[in-house]
Amino acid sequence: MMPIGGFNGSDPSPTLAQFKQYVSEKKVHYFIGGRGFGRQNGGSSDSSSIASWVEANFTAKTVDGVTLYDLTAPKASTTSTSADTTTRTA
Repeated sequence: MMPIGGFNGSDPSPTLAQFKQYVSEKKVHYFIGGRGFGRQNGGSSDSSSIASWVEANFTAKTVDGVTLYDLTAPKASTTSTSADTTTRTA
């Protein structure tokens, strides 16, 4: 179990880059979703960034009223970079 920001975003938490590394190394399997992430009382924005990344890249599943994300199963259409896909003509 790893806290991500705590109630008001002021508890220590990994950066988004560190969290992505943990996920890629399979050190983190599940993410419990919910509202309240962020900097309400001057804390870090890392928890909000992590939650946004998880929501964008993994599918939510509700179990007993709790939103869970399986971090070993990314969405099929997920890409890790935002490449420019504009078609250019010569």
